[in-house]
Amino acid sequence: MYLSKRTYVKNWDFQPPEERHEFSITKNGEPVSYINNSRISQIVEDVMYWRKSNQIHRWFVENVQKGQDDCREYYVSTEKLQSLIDDCNKVIEYLENSKKVKKEVVVGWENGKEIKGEIDVYDNTDVADELLPTTDGFFFGSTEYGEWYVEDLKNTVESLSGVLQEDNSKASFYYSSSW
Repeated sequence: MYLSKRTYVKNWDFQPPEERHEFSITKNGEPVSYINNSRISQIVEDVMYWRKSNQIHRWFVENVQKGQDDCREYYVSTEKLQSLIDDCNKVIEYLENSKKVKKEVVVGWENGKEIKGEIDVYDNTDVADELLPTTDGFFFGSTEYGEWYVEDLKNTVESLSGVLQEDNSKASFYYSSSW
């Protein structure tokens, strides 16, 4: 699961010098011959990567992709990214003020048999179920509301908050997933 930032940097003949971009792409300090700097039109940055964060993927499917879970790339406005941060913060605050209980879950497999273990999960997940519910599926990881769930939310808040503090006036964001 990826969030990329694309910044348009194409130089046009009509642009005054102060509006033009200069590029220097080198390898081991030497200019590369396989990229023509005059044809560069976008800079693409990988700003966020998630793995098995099914609640985040589901949020994008429901709030950005209009319910289509098709591994295509989708434009995401900065307002939507802020909304995701806000939802994550609400769920984090709610869960961190909730009680934890022990729950037996499958933690692995050996010789075709389940290995079970106990983990701490949150007892009341009403806000999480409303704003950032988990979803199951192949490659989607755990659907428990426990430590890893909250850690994914915290990482999302930290990374996206930093990205939104940058100058994004000439940038666009895109979410994609690949299974």
